[in-house]
Amino acid sequence: MNSQLETHANEADGETQRANVLTAKVILLLAALAAISNLSTNIILPAFPEMARQFNVSSQKLGLTLSSFFITFAFAQLLVGPLADRYGRKRLVVGGLMIFVVGTFWAANAATFDMLILGRVIQAIGVCAAAVLARAIARDLYEGENLARALSLTMIAAATAPGFSPLIGSMLNTTLGWRALFVVVGMSAILIALFYARGIGETLPGRRRVTQSVPAVLIAYVKLASNRLFILPALATSLLMSGLFASFAAAPSILMDGMGLNSLQVGLYFAATVFVVFAAGLAAPRLAHRWGSRAITLSGLATACLAGALLLVGPSNPSLGWYSLSMVLFLWGMGIANPLGTALTMTPFGKEAGLASALLGFLTMAIGAVSTWMVSTPKFPTVAILGTTQTAVCLLAIMLFAWYAKRKVPHSTQRT
Repeated sequence: MNSQLETHANEADGETQRANVLTAKVILLLAALAAISNLSTNIILPAFPEMARQFNVSSQKLGLTLSSFFITFAFAQLLVGPLADRYGRKRLVVGGLMIFVVGTFWAANAATFDMLILGRVIQAIGVCAAAVLARAIARDLYEGENLARALSLTMIAAATAPGFSPLIGSMLNTTLGWRALFVVVGMSAILIALFYARGIGETLPGRRRVTQSVPAVLIAYVKLASNRLFILPALATSLLMSGLFASFAAAPSILMDGMGLNSLQVGLYFAATVFVVFAAGLAAPRLAHRWGSRAITLSGLATACLAGALLLVGPSNPSLGWYSLSMVLFLWGMGIANPLGTALTMTPFGKEAGLASALLGFLTMAIGAVSTWMVSTPKFPTVAILGTTQTAVCLLAIMLFAWYAKRKVPHSTQRT
């Protein structure tokens, strides 16, 4: 690999050194970086019926605002990883959030459905830096059990975005209209950029930065993707998350069109689901400490698979109770398996944290784009295709992670 390490004798520019000590300020800022993309996606869900009427499209077709966001996000972050390893985290995070703000206000002023999609694409190009580098920054600062704990706490806090944002979105949509949702998201991104720049700053010292040519970056990605210690847990985690994205994309059609819930009721429903993810995220490190990360991750994947199977064996038009049982099981399994799987994926690759985080993010969003597109097609009943999607991706995730779990993993401070 043709790479040149940039060394800087003077590092008195405020770069943060690895402390491996968890602080509330850092966790909250990492959570904000990880959550802003979820906020921008889920806050608009209760407004789908109104947006569908204005743009003269179906609620299912509005799912393209999600899949276009995910696929753009997936490819854009492949550039973010190596750029962050070369120039540091701070420039990419702040610059990306500013691009996101531009896309957000473009979407807020969209006059056609195509303009709305374009705004979502610009949003994805910008916000991918924040989401990708939240993981890389955590890897810069922490290792071992503290890394797993930091990722769990970050994901718990970030889970409040998809949980509470529909409730906020429904209230804003009712009083101010759907365009106000994008304005709120844009203002939030500006505040996050300011607090990040002052609260965390640069976490990758100049002596650890790497300059690579384009061929070298491609080779690095290929080498990382061919490393089973990375690709197996990364694919398993990404497949699991694609089931969650499919659930979000299908929710407006199932809850509003199928069950007749209004936007406020949908917002309250999603807000209630936050506590499931919150509890699972708190339980994950404790369970992993006792029984091992790999065993607990497998149990989480199996639970999520059961959730999808419930939708398949249940009625084609399920009651709210049956649908909620499936949702709770999936969120519990995801809340356990995702942070542990992410930590297992990232831990062996501290020197390539930006690259590893970008490739993990690419896999997550690319597979998520496919799953959201599948549930957005009007050719199949939404509940049936959601159950099929969740069951299939979770079964494949279990097989891949079981293969990984049988392999010997280098010793670390985290019990695996």
